[in-house]
Amino acid sequence: MALELTAARPYPALLDLPWQLPLEEWPEEILAALPRGISRHIVRFVRVDGRVIAVKEIKDDIARREYAMLRMLRRLGQPSVEPVGVVSGRVDDDGEPLDACLLTRHLQFSLPYRAMLSQTLRPDTVQRLIDALAVLLVRLHLAGFWWGDVSLSNTLFKRNAGEFAAYLVDAETGELRNSLSDGQREHDLDIARVNIAGELMDLQAGGLVSPELDPVDVSELIMTRYRTLWAELTEAESFETGERWRVDERIRRLNELGFDVGELDITTDIGGTQIHIQPKVVDAGHHCRRLLRLTGLDVEENQARRLLNDLDSYRAATDRQNEDEDLVAHDWLTQIYEPITRAVPRDLRAKLEPAELFHEVLEHRWYMSEKAGKDVPIETAIADYVKNVLPEKPDEKAIVGADTEAIPVRARPD
Repeated sequence: MALELTAARPYPALLDLPWQLPLEEWPEEILAALPRGISRHIVRFVRVDGRVIAVKEIKDDIARREYAMLRMLRRLGQPSVEPVGVVSGRVDDDGEPLDACLLTRHLQFSLPYRAMLSQTLRPDTVQRLIDALAVLLVRLHLAGFWWGDVSLSNTLFKRNAGEFAAYLVDAETGELRNSLSDGQREHDLDIARVNIAGELMDLQAGGLVSPELDPVDVSELIMTRYRTLWAELTEAESFETGERWRVDERIRRLNELGFDVGELDITTDIGGTQIHIQPKVVDAGHHCRRLLRLTGLDVEENQARRLLNDLDSYRAATDRQNEDEDLVAHDWLTQIYEPITRAVPRDLRAKLEPAELFHEVLEHRWYMSEKAGKDVPIETAIADYVKNVLPEKPDEKAIVGADTEAIPVRARPD
């Protein structure tokens, strides 16, 4: 058998890795110290050409299927890890065949839920993780993706302006269809509820969450959050013809949730007395796209919302409401955002990604101003934050986590 590398782009350095060894025997000196969450397969992280690659040992057909699925999800703009390639045709030094390996790019500043919860025991942290998972599941379902193994373990989380953003990290059981039936969506929800309850019980046994937390009650939160968001994004709404302003109100509500409305189905009844509207196309990332267009910054949705709010405040404070928005955004970027994020010493830059750091500086400035009883300049806030707050934070770009046992695969719905 000949070693075969299937990749979307050339990574010649991958060929230098010890593919003749089972993954669990790879030497420590080539591995990157990054957290490994629950997986039913051996997973290791390696540095290749300045990038961190996750390597998962898995059967050849499953590896190729998951690689293709992740590529399709990325093309659809869904939040998932980036597939790098598949290595197959592996044999050991005795000529015995080894399983293939699926390669994905590590998502910088992301953490599995166990590593996230090991850093903070705030009572609402678990609920916010589940909330982020519910938003991810809605996005995937809108795209026609049935996950089949929804859990905190199969998700990576990034800080997102005080909240969390969730990314799919395991598409092994997933299927992509034109659309999902209500039964398929409910099946995914039921899998999520059962898995999350089990994961939280496991966390309680390890002392990572409060023993007073009820895993079953908390796991039910994903059902409530999911159904509320799904209804807002998809349900039809009726009103009298004299209330056409409610069309704009519906669009604004969807924008506030972070979704763009590409198309509305607007009809009237036979008598023309009532209007019925229903979103037909809802794309996530409303604030992300606006900030990217104005500044070139590519950040998470809540981070984009927070940065846009600061941009609007800057615009008002400089009395430039009537000026071209692109010009004001350029000045805000060069005079406010970039000087603040560059004020962090190089040895502390692995603590938080720049957009999250900027958000935390704004929060720190607010607390300092409240304590002082007056506005504190942002330059003062960043200096105090770098001196007294940031050094105590763990490095989220590279933090060691714990391995845990696998979760069983659920059956697909009919």
